[in-house]
Amino acid sequence: MKLVDRGILNMDTPLYKYLPYPDIAQDERYKLITARMVLSHQSGFPNWRFFTADSSLHVKQGDLYLNFKPGTAFNYSGEGFLYLGKVVAHLLNCSLQNMEPLFEREVAIPLHMPHSSYTANPYILKHKVRGHHDGHIDPANGLNWPIIPSISIDSNTFNPAASLHTNALDYAAFLIALMNDQGLSTNSIHEMFRQQLTVPLPEDFRKAGYSAWGLGIAIAQIPSGAIYLHSGNNGNFQSAFMMDKARQSGYVFFTNCDHGNTFNEKLEAFLSLK
Repeated sequence: MKLVDRGILNMDTPLYKYLPYPDIAQDERYKLITARMVLSHQSGFPNWRFFTADSSLHVKQGDLYLNFKPGTAFNYSGEGFLYLGKVVAHLLNCSLQNMEPLFEREVAIPLHMPHSSYTANPYILKHKVRGHHDGHIDPANGLNWPIIPSISIDSNTFNPAASLHTNALDYAAFLIALMNDQGLSTNSIHEMFRQQLTVPLPEDFRKAGYSAWGLGIAIAQIPSGAIYLHSGNNGNFQSAFMMDKARQSGYVFFTNCDHGNTFNEKLEAFLSLK
């Protein structure tokens, strides 16, 4: 969004015009994908290419594919963020693996997030906790999904959808900045929190209470108005945040166990959010 503010990236210009993507070149429909579609999960990509594709798509295991024509449906996708990250790196004349200094300069330092990093560093290696599943330490260190084998506690792989190491205090600083309209232009903030979808969310998302999606942020409706939220689930690590811009309140938590979702439900009930 900072690149949008600076006129370097247009939200509705097809990303291939900035950077063609050989991983999906076999499907011409990918040329419809824009930054807006990626950030609102309408790119058509699966969450990760290693998820089994529908047999009708005739996709080999490990190949990137499209589930639908971009812009016509919703499908949560880390692959979309990965492509957009590569576009951002290209526009800034660097590689994806050289993006850490940019993150620090543009986000971590101005928003007071001293312990947040997309790649491993001495602080993270010393303080990162192990995840628990069924009451026992899970040896996967919180990344027990084989679909992202390159992301681990000591990894220097910069993945914009999967490798952020942070803590609740740092992430709270990020959310407070968004809640107070800091760091971006008024128009970009408005776009982030505005409903971007013209298609209904899948049933499982609706059951979770989500009513729409902004740019990178889920939207839910409660009696007092709209709230903005997101959650994460790696099994032995679970997390969530919620913010109410109108009431200037919210919460964020990170757990290193498989009970975070239950905790989130109880926390929402306690705060009378649902």
